[in-house]
Amino acid sequence: MPLMLRPHTFALTALLALLTGLGPLSVDMYLASFPEIGRVLEATPAQVQLTISFYLVGFACGQVIYGPLSDRHGRRPVMLGALMLYLLGSIACALAPSIEILLAGRVLQAAGASGAIVLPRAVARDLYEGPHLAREISRMATIMSVAPLMAPVIGGVLQTAFGWRSNFIVLLACGLIAACVVWLLLPETVRQRAPERVSLMSILRSYRTFLGEPSFIAHLAIVACCLGGLFAWISTAAFVLQELYGLSALAFGVAFTIGSAGYMLGTIIAGRVVVRWGVNRTMGSGCVAMAAGGLVMVAALALGWTVAHVLVLSMAIYFIGMGLVLPQAQAGALMPFPNRAGAASSLVGFIGQTSAAAVGAMLGHVLGTTAWPLALAVAAAGMLALTIWALTRTVRAAALHR
Repeated sequence: MPLMLRPHTFALTALLALLTGLGPLSVDMYLASFPEIGRVLEATPAQVQLTISFYLVGFACGQVIYGPLSDRHGRRPVMLGALMLYLLGSIACALAPSIEILLAGRVLQAAGASGAIVLPRAVARDLYEGPHLAREISRMATIMSVAPLMAPVIGGVLQTAFGWRSNFIVLLACGLIAACVVWLLLPETVRQRAPERVSLMSILRSYRTFLGEPSFIAHLAIVACCLGGLFAWISTAAFVLQELYGLSALAFGVAFTIGSAGYMLGTIIAGRVVVRWGVNRTMGSGCVAMAAGGLVMVAALALGWTVAHVLVLSMAIYFIGMGLVLPQAQAGALMPFPNRAGAASSLVGFIGQTSAAAVGAMLGHVLGTTAWPLALAVAAAGMLALTIWALTRTVRAAALHR
């Protein structure tokens, strides 16, 4: 019998965080390889950017089913199934002879990785309530943020030494390790399984219930804003920093890591202050920082400061804010639904990732000779998040105090 980790332990928190890191690792590691992928597979920049958009679509669609399945059948077996899909997709990407096969592999890879995002949040909701849930998700995010922090540097080294396919070979190895860890250590946390069989109608009924809750919609909208700004950066950073600003693959990886370090800092701060400050105040502080980061980037471009470090520092400010906001918004969306945490987590992920995919796809088609599309998208995301936070304070507070 495998030796399972005990609930309410840091070891289990670390395991959940490492599983959630599989998603951002799959997005960020190969960013420095974009130019070479285009050359080797004879693809345009817009087509290469679609490897992110297709991934996000597969990621979003996969999340629809994992939550309801895990509410019915348990978190552990569904997680193992998701990781098997991830391994198949990683193999397809590593061996892809054309951009079309690479796109198909990315969809399959994403469909598996989405389970590693939905299910850890549901496990956390199984075990925690209120600000303690927000603190747990913040702690998970802190550990998980190591993945986007290190992935671009690792990807830059792999690209320089071995070429673009090596990124997907490493991701395949990470997926194998994750599957073994889940098999050996992940306990089952569902206390009362959903009595209703999983079907399209049962999923739609659950989602209709969630969307009838005003606080869920408010938190969901803030999540979508956070991810919109994030994927505006992810989908354009490689071309902006390498093609427009002349950074090498390795220098891009370092620059991307410096920007991403802001997210880790934000989650560390959130984990320390959310129980004392409360979810609302923590989110509000983060929304101000997100808006400030976007506006600094716009101001820098307007003043003609077209140097890479200005963009990177602006994104670092945005990411500090996102580290304060995103875990709290995710926790706030799940709090009203303790018995359907999996399905609620699925809907949060689906809508958030779909919004991000749309932003990434649009920016991929308007990339030109300036960083203005990136700056405007990040500023809009930050300002919209701040506006939603300010306008929904009463609704969200009422839900948290039921």
